[in-house]
Amino acid sequence: MTATPQSRNGDTAPAAEEDLYDPQEEELQQVGGPDAKPVFRNVEEFVTYRFLPMYSRPEGGQFRWCKEWWRHPEAVSRFHALWHAWEVLRWEPGTGMAVWYRDHLDYQMSYIMGDTGPFRECTSRRHQDPRPLPADPAPEGWFEDEW
Repeated sequence: MTATPQSRNGDTAPAAEEDLYDPQEEELQQVGGPDAKPVFRNVEEFVTYRFLPMYSRPEGGQFRWCKEWWRHPEAVSRFHALWHAWEVLRWEPGTGMAVWYRDHLDYQMSYIMGDTGPFRECTSRRHQDPRPLPADPAPEGWFEDEW
């Protein structure tokens, strides 16, 4: 069953895109004030204009990178989490950015760029499509339905 999108004023009629409820925007407004808007429109802008200019490391050894980072679902998901955390924590006075670096960026980078991470078979010059781990389906009735 799908929910009918509601506008901020509670109408269920189709609303203009800018009138649709956005929980991320509400969170930002609570933290950053009534005029708080995200700096970046999407994860690509965040990676291109914030992450890449700021986070430079020599490639190789423990640091892996793929110029087609957007082809790696795990990396996209982790960058998405980093972007959302950054948008919220940038409004925290004093230590917000320090918390973002310590608890979010530093933690995620060992997974994203590590030698066993999503870019493990790539270089900044060559992309290798990620290969999902293989799995056979469980026999019928192996798991009980929980929901």
